[in-house]
Amino acid sequence: MSHYYTLGQIPRKRHVVFRKPDGGLYAEQLVSTEGFSDAYSLVYHCHPPTMVTCIEPSYSVAPLIADAKNMQNRLFRGFDILPAGDYLESRIPVLVNNDCTISLAAPQQSTTGYFFKNSGADEMIFIHRGEGMLKTIYGNLPFTCGDHLVIPRGTVYQMVFDTPDNRLFIVETFAPLRFPKRYVNKHGQLLEHAPFCERDIRKPSILETHDERGDFLIKIKRDDQIWPYHYATHPFDLIGWDGFHYPYAFSIHDFEPITGRLHQPPPVHQTFETPALVICAFVPRLYDYHPGSIPAPYNHSNVDSDEVLYYVDGDFMSRNNIKQGNITLHPTGIVHGPHPGAVERSIGARETKELALMVDTFRPLKLTRNAFEIEDQEYYLSWRQ
Repeated sequence: MSHYYTLGQIPRKRHVVFRKPDGGLYAEQLVSTEGFSDAYSLVYHCHPPTMVTCIEPSYSVAPLIADAKNMQNRLFRGFDILPAGDYLESRIPVLVNNDCTISLAAPQQSTTGYFFKNSGADEMIFIHRGEGMLKTIYGNLPFTCGDHLVIPRGTVYQMVFDTPDNRLFIVETFAPLRFPKRYVNKHGQLLEHAPFCERDIRKPSILETHDERGDFLIKIKRDDQIWPYHYATHPFDLIGWDGFHYPYAFSIHDFEPITGRLHQPPPVHQTFETPALVICAFVPRLYDYHPGSIPAPYNHSNVDSDEVLYYVDGDFMSRNNIKQGNITLHPTGIVHGPHPGAVERSIGARETKELALMVDTFRPLKLTRNAFEIEDQEYYLSWRQ
């Protein structure tokens, strides 16, 4: 995130005396990335954020790998993941490598009784079903269906859901998640040719200051391990903050598709990237307008990336028998393409109503045991004619 933002009360200068109404000092904290060399925010607490009272034994949440060397096109029925009450317990890893973890979740309850902080990864939480409030140290951010919630590492947060019917698609990235370089100028501003702009980015809008003492549990994740930390003060005790490091929301419905006379390749659908992967959004759009165009994508062989598609809504024009919540995996080195009948079906069509997310990873993905429990084992045969 490359845009300056501020919320609440802050002193006029950095690192100066900033007193409370009772004469005490607010506690300044620098939240920085890449040491002191990249995006950061300065936040101001009512109490020092260091008051740990105890640490419970840590426990593993490492995914159980069932296939570390996949070479087969696969489909997983994402909505077969059963709902669970607790937010963290509902997160089910499906595909992983050393750069990311791709999970599904169907939490029925809001995060209560504890807070969560991912210290090892940025998180992109796509809201497939549900609405509510993302509560963070930086303030509150409402969310609804279609939102990408981008939560940078080190952010303490809670998910508050309005109903028990929630479906999430989660990508944890171990390198920072950024907008594509080709979308931004040297000042960090989104360019005119980008398919979204700063007006589409929603930032925390309400800063709730909880000046409270007590016992506050923060579950901290790093390296597939959870450390339960207890603190003497409420983590959401900020009186104000400013900087470039904070969570934000971007709706898939605000992505403006790029079209052309002939079929446009997936990079025109890109939303985010790291050095190890890209994320794209496929949205309703007009088809190609060359008189001889074939809107359906051509056969494709990924020679240096695994392709993951998460199907959100509508009819995905290149696939047969795809349902909401399905995930397809097309690995490096195996050709994939439109299903039988899809090419002819697309010729002459004017538009598509599909909604989907794509994650392309530059290193192969490993399949978890959870993935095999929801797999359609016949998918690799679905191109037979």
